[in-house]
Amino acid sequence: MEGKRAAPASASDEGAKDALGKALGPTPSQSRFQVDLVAEGPRKAGGDVGAAGKGGEEAKGRFRVNFVDPSAGGESPGEPGGGGSESGNVSSVQNGGDTVMSEGSLHSGGHHHYYYDTHTNTYYLRTFGHNTLDAVPRIDHYRHTAADLGEKLLRPSLAELHDELDKEPFEDGYANGEEGTAAGEAAVTYTPDSKGVVKFGWIKGVLVRCMLNIWGVMLFIRLSWIVGQAGIGLSVLVIGMATVVTTITGLSTSAIATNGFVRGGGAYYLISRSLGPEFGGAIGLIFAFANAVAVAMYVVGFAETVVELLKENGTLMIDEMNDIRIIGAITVVILLGISIAGMEWEAKAQIVLLVILILAIGDFVIGTFIPLDSKKPKGFFGYKAEIFMENFGPDFREDETFFSVFAIFFPAATGILAGANISGDLADPQSAIPKGTLLAILITTLVYVGIAVSVGSCVVRDATGNINDTIVTELTNCTAAACKLNYDFSSCQTKCSYGLMNNFQVMSMVSGFAPLISAGIFSATLSSALASLVSAPKIFQALCKDSIYPGFQMFAKGYGKNNEPLRGYILTFLIALGFILIAELNVIAPIISNFFLASYALINFSVFHASLAKSPGWRPAFKYYNMWISLIGAILCCIVMFVINWWAALLTYVIVLGLYIYVTYKKPDVNWGSSTQALTYLNALQHSIRLSGVEDHVKNFRPQCLIMTGAPNARPALLHLVHAFTKNVGLMICGHVHMGPRRQAMKELTTDLARYQRWLIKNKMKAFYAPVHAEDLRDGGQYLMQAAGLGRMRPNTLVVGFKKNWRQGDMREVETYINLFHDAFDVQYGVVVIRLQEGLDISHLQGQEELLSSQEKSPCTKDVIVKVDYSKKSETDTSIAFAPSSSERTPTPRKDSKSSSSPLNMTDQRLLDASSQFQKKQGKSNIDVWWLFDDGGLTLLIPYLITTKKKWKDCKIRVFIGGKINRIDHDRRAMATLLSKFRIDFSDIMVLGDINTKPKKENIAAFEEMIEPFRLHEDDKEQEVADKMKEDEPWRITDNELELYKTKTYRQIRLNELLKEHSSTANIIVMSLPVARKGAVSSALYMAWLEALSKDLPPILLVRGNHQSVLTFYS
Repeated sequence: MEGKRAAPASASDEGAKDALGKALGPTPSQSRFQVDLVAEGPRKAGGDVGAAGKGGEEAKGRFRVNFVDPSAGGESPGEPGGGGSESGNVSSVQNGGDTVMSEGSLHSGGHHHYYYDTHTNTYYLRTFGHNTLDAVPRIDHYRHTAADLGEKLLRPSLAELHDELDKEPFEDGYANGEEGTAAGEAAVTYTPDSKGVVKFGWIKGVLVRCMLNIWGVMLFIRLSWIVGQAGIGLSVLVIGMATVVTTITGLSTSAIATNGFVRGGGAYYLISRSLGPEFGGAIGLIFAFANAVAVAMYVVGFAETVVELLKENGTLMIDEMNDIRIIGAITVVILLGISIAGMEWEAKAQIVLLVILILAIGDFVIGTFIPLDSKKPKGFFGYKAEIFMENFGPDFREDETFFSVFAIFFPAATGILAGANISGDLADPQSAIPKGTLLAILITTLVYVGIAVSVGSCVVRDATGNINDTIVTELTNCTAAACKLNYDFSSCQTKCSYGLMNNFQVMSMVSGFAPLISAGIFSATLSSALASLVSAPKIFQALCKDSIYPGFQMFAKGYGKNNEPLRGYILTFLIALGFILIAELNVIAPIISNFFLASYALINFSVFHASLAKSPGWRPAFKYYNMWISLIGAILCCIVMFVINWWAALLTYVIVLGLYIYVTYKKPDVNWGSSTQALTYLNALQHSIRLSGVEDHVKNFRPQCLIMTGAPNARPALLHLVHAFTKNVGLMICGHVHMGPRRQAMKELTTDLARYQRWLIKNKMKAFYAPVHAEDLRDGGQYLMQAAGLGRMRPNTLVVGFKKNWRQGDMREVETYINLFHDAFDVQYGVVVIRLQEGLDISHLQGQEELLSSQEKSPCTKDVIVKVDYSKKSETDTSIAFAPSSSERTPTPRKDSKSSSSPLNMTDQRLLDASSQFQKKQGKSNIDVWWLFDDGGLTLLIPYLITTKKKWKDCKIRVFIGGKINRIDHDRRAMATLLSKFRIDFSDIMVLGDINTKPKKENIAAFEEMIEPFRLHEDDKEQEVADKMKEDEPWRITDNELELYKTKTYRQIRLNELLKEHSSTANIIVMSLPVARKGAVSSALYMAWLEALSKDLPPILLVRGNHQSVLTFYS
């Protein structure tokens, strides 16, 4: 690969060329592309980004594609030196002989580059040698902006390639939803720190760490006792079971670690990026704490061994307990010093400790082959088949069982995450973590099994240590292996101090050189303590950087080249010191084991969950995992937690659950594309598809509302009232029609979508925001009614605000508005018109929006996330609000002459108060339902659903119906029967016998005065003039039409009188909406009916279902 590289010929690369030997020019036989391996390591800011490389360092990491032109010959006659010479330029002769200057030639004095180096406007000039803006696939396009592995380059946006040429390229700055510094700045910002950063390979960083952490004190002072209790067979089973759990977890860790670039934070990073911040935050905290306490556990293990040696030599300082405290405290201070000195020192210390540990194990193995007579009274006879046979089966004593022995051994198998925990300090975590972790598990398991078998074959369970217990005459009743070897240890029925069962220091006794075993114990404890002391702060720092627990923010700060978490080290040191001073770790040990197991369980569960979610982003490079095996691993971890210690397991579950609930409640503002999101999507998709295969049933009818809100925050009252009967019941979609120039509207569409959906979520609205672009309001409404929703989750009811200013505005808008109703009825929608006397639209008060609790507290900081800036909206904002209570524009917080502190006028104050009235508790009052016409029951269902909500539960439903004066009782009883069959509670039923009475004269006069400007008066005009006028202004009211619908007109006026008489104190009125025949009733007349019917009343909903039953009394 190195030899075949097409040499870049910039002046800065001459040195690199010498290293690579002859620079080869492209030959006709070569392919257009050559793939070069490129180091993923940090790059120098000032240097050429695409430098040819630094020898061996290039051998790992990333590929770079160089473009080679097959049409360019090996040597051009006009070029001195040609393609083969050291300094030769490689010409780029393209189709038809056009020579296109590459970016290199523009930047480096005529020398050609075959790759790009910086993000400039000429960056795109060499795509396959053509002057085109399109970019070829490249790793730098996919980086995060803040990555310290090199610059993020931006591919041209779709708009730059597709839009008409009237703007400079790169006007917009960022690629799809990714914000941050521009590419050049990123390199400059991050590279200075990269000089001298220590990064470890897989052996030093993972294998060594894991082996040291897994081989603990257990290896030297407990394994022989376990063999004595469980026998060789069951001991191997115990080791095997522990290995199964750790191997499955190792495979799962490898799968997650190879699914994308891994940063620092180890287990926390893996779990949080897979399962989301809730599980990640819970595990991160307890895992960091467990590592901090583990430091204390290992240090106390070390101190105990030192105190044992002191005791043997009779040199105790004070007493055993205080000596452990003193030695432990001194040790942890020294370890802290090594850690703070830097990762490089810590890694060197680990290697020294590993060498000592391996020498100690070797010392033991050699010792097994040299049985000394002096050791025989202590039970060591060398490899003997009799001892092997006797020790093969179990011999549990002192209430020990298989599971209690397993619980004692299992902590010795933990430590497999030691490498993953420093993932941020690994050169290539994706390959290092799988290789190092799995190999460490294999090596340590073989050593454990080997030592268990050999110690079980050499040493008997009980020995007196008394040299006089040799057998002179053959005993008839002695069958133990020791008897066959001429030793009688039958006196051990009482208690002996030697043998596998009684002596924890069997390995020292067997070994060739006993002090080496003590050194091994020191090495095992100190290395594990050191690994934990480094892991805990790193995990805690990653956790704090993600701002999941805001209180711990101060611990996120790093120092020096390696970004060392010094504050975390001090905190870990203090926790460890606290537990060392307790010096009683028998209570703490099982809790730590359970904390580790909880994180293993979640790592396994993460793999299962990610595989189950089928997210396209889950594609680990490590293929040797299986989702079901990972699930079994997670279940095994949970079982082992209870086997080790049931109360510690319960405590762990409670802590994890508590932290999970806390993080869920806090909702940190992070989005890591977790598998929880992926599974939520998958479930929603599968349920939607399943639902669409089921026919609708009247019992399951739900009002699914398409509300024409415009910008949702422009009409909060409309939103809150509809939310009162759709929340947790039905679908709610906020429709917003953007009109005006298409290009401008399209831009607004994307920014508004993120902004308003977030606004809905922030205000706890269970609704969707659906913007469309259309020529006019009617087209937009049709698009939404036809296309909004998904499968069975489609709107069935159109909700609009009442067009309050219809008489002052353009009557063409009224025509459009009324046509919306006709369109809705055409597609079998129900229609709800909501009117508040004060109006609905508060968009002109957006400067005062702080007065409304529903408004965002800090739009400026929030808007960075979705790149929306309220203040920079263009003056000619084209997105006209869709709820036609006025033709106001989309709310843009304007700084008018009024300062935001100036008081509102009375009208605006009332409007503001009215817009928040449905957010308050409604108290004991009435919801009046005027169910005059049977529309299938929607007029009755909506008020019933409103009363089921907490804010409305004290309200009583009163039902008003039309009837004949002579049948009032009969009609009341019939309606009461119907309501009781529908199981709808009501407080009163009123039958109105005087609906058809002629209204008062002054009301009729007021109506006629209202419609006067909109009449055609065709009788006073010539036929042609009248026809032409009607054609141009179809909304005008003809005399004929007015006469034809006189009764209906009077009914609306009369109903308004009755409403004022009976319902003026109601909280809300729900009434049947009058229907106008399409093509027969003009828009102006219909609008006048609605005005006459609903004026000067409390909030009123005019409801008309689609005349399909939405209520049933059948079960």
